[in-house]
Amino acid sequence: MKKTAIIAFSIFLTLWEIPALSLTDFSTVIGDIFSPFIDSNEGATSFHSLLIPLGGRAESMGCAFTGLSDDVSYINFNPAGSSLLSNTQASVFHNSWIADSNMETVSITSRIKDFGMGASFSCFYVPFTEYDIFGSRASSGYYTESMAAVNASYNFLSGYNFKGLALGVTAKTAFRGMPDYADDDTGAILTGSGLAQSSVAFMGDLGLMTRFNFAKFYPSREPNLKIGLAVQNLGVAITGFGKGIGLDDPLPSSIAAGISYKVIKPVTISVDFRQPFTFSPEIGYQMFQTGAGIEVCVTEFFSAMAGFQLKGANPRISFGAEFEINKIRVNANYTLDLTTSGNPLNRISISAKFIMSDRGRAEISKRIDELYNLGVYCFSQGDYQGAIDYWEEVLELDKRFDPAILGIQSANRMIEMFQKIRDSMFLE
Repeated sequence: MKKTAIIAFSIFLTLWEIPALSLTDFSTVIGDIFSPFIDSNEGATSFHSLLIPLGGRAESMGCAFTGLSDDVSYINFNPAGSSLLSNTQASVFHNSWIADSNMETVSITSRIKDFGMGASFSCFYVPFTEYDIFGSRASSGYYTESMAAVNASYNFLSGYNFKGLALGVTAKTAFRGMPDYADDDTGAILTGSGLAQSSVAFMGDLGLMTRFNFAKFYPSREPNLKIGLAVQNLGVAITGFGKGIGLDDPLPSSIAAGISYKVIKPVTISVDFRQPFTFSPEIGYQMFQTGAGIEVCVTEFFSAMAGFQLKGANPRISFGAEFEINKIRVNANYTLDLTTSGNPLNRISISAKFIMSDRGRAEISKRIDELYNLGVYCFSQGDYQGAIDYWEEVLELDKRFDPAILGIQSANRMIEMFQKIRDSMFLE
């Protein structure tokens, strides 16, 4: 207890000095505070672009998205998310990463009843320039890492009360492109030298999600608690084309668990815990990662978000805003990213989502409510068979609409009871 108090007091004194520091010194101080989380095995895996957040809503929530996955960004966090989205969505992301590097992404997702599907393509690129011993430019180009992903998921046993268990899988392939470089002796460009150091990877993600109500203090059919679990980047990378082909580049695999909770209708919080792992015996234990986010819906078309992610010794602190105009939802995000640069003010990302058809789900839901209410009215008037007829129409549209199932059972019991009463009035 005494040791804990001393550590807490030391952190307090450090934070007390922060307002007087420059931005660069601020980054150093934060690094000192979180130094126990230094990961000595960071950077030991390949295809690091898989770890770069795409930007948008997910990054605004501190990348705590495994248990939320309520937009097209699910494809990078939890493959089960596609079977739970209400609308078809298409989205473009731009993330201005460190120095001159950028990440560009296009994604699309749709859902047919309880079956969801999606696809995404991302490209990370950074300019590459090689200089010879005399300082002259010898070669130039771009270092790139591109990834294509295809997703499918299904929400099993979904109904009115139990919202189902969603299971999903995402198949991914990635390519790392290296530009050709010059010969040290002659300075001539070596054709195919970049390809020999390039790499291709094949991998997959698995995910599940379930939803239910817990400590809910507002009326809504949507459950206020979601729990998700995902395993990401299980696969193999092949390095070298033409010669020296190898399989010794481990991918940044991880297992993540997340939870999101709608405290009240306008406020959602989410928390993620992620544990990286690798099957390579040469790489030891990798430090866990965690994140948390909060969203406040100010109006139906505008919401504000903030997030915190701890990955290694330095945190990421994000602030974002999302607004919708004519079915286009735009997110602007600023990240105080102390994991990637000594300069804290260094990252902005934007995204635009196009909200399209829900494939008639809203109309079907509206029709179900109308038929169910007509059945309730008939029941209240003593027309039990009429109520049954309406509720059977409901089940033709949604066979797991529990209120209609229970209503039919109640109506049949009432019919049987009145039949017994009528039978008892006639004596043999």
